[in-house]
Amino acid sequence: MKVVILAGGFGTRISEETATIPKPMVEVGGHPILSHIMRIYSHYGFNEFVLPLGYKGNVIKDYFVNFHPANSDISVNLSNGEIDYHSTHDFEWNVRMVDTGLHTMTGGRVSRLRPLLEQDTFMLTYGDGVSDVNISELLDFHRSHGKLVTMTAVRPPARFGTMTFDGNNVTEFKEKPQTGEGWINGGFFVCEPGIFDYLVDGDETVLETTPLENLAKDGELVAYKHDGFWKCMDTLRDKTQLCALWDEKMAPWKKW
Repeated sequence: MKVVILAGGFGTRISEETATIPKPMVEVGGHPILSHIMRIYSHYGFNEFVLPLGYKGNVIKDYFVNFHPANSDISVNLSNGEIDYHSTHDFEWNVRMVDTGLHTMTGGRVSRLRPLLEQDTFMLTYGDGVSDVNISELLDFHRSHGKLVTMTAVRPPARFGTMTFDGNNVTEFKEKPQTGEGWINGGFFVCEPGIFDYLVDGDETVLETTPLENLAKDGELVAYKHDGFWKCMDTLRDKTQLCALWDEKMAPWKKW
């Protein structure tokens, strides 16, 4: 089963990092957040990735073209120039990178991948969000209801810290807990090929507007409610928080 990771946006809200690299290549713990997302899926046995590229897509291409030598020990025979790689990793990833246009919107990028995806169920997520969602359980849930699209719904982090009182005494304080009101789109979709019938506005198609709205109206969009960890790296502050969790060995998304 193929996993599509949207990797073509400009990342303007974290421009401190994205002036020279695309947002999915911003590092957390010395590794691009894109690789963290891929490792989440790989942990559950999903190793076939499709990356629709746009802004600075060449940086992502270069990363994967050079991934094997950069992550392996090597021997060089100086008499003939032969190079032997002694792999120090166990990745079994197959990564297909597709240029989908600089200004193409999210739904348009998926639509351009139709020839690669229209034969079978596929997964889809964003290139800037990590979670401890159980991908196997997500897929089982999707198969149980028979609809076109499953979206992982998550609780947004509260904007401010929360307090519990006894009179005027604070009995509990939590700094921005993952208990914001309501549910939001957390990515980590499972899709049937029928989704392409809803991606009808070409490159201008924004997945999160008309397509998902119409899928909901037609009863073809189902939410998989995830109460666990989820975080989107939308700003420099978000990156700092993710890096702190990683450095403190408290990253809930790290299953490998």
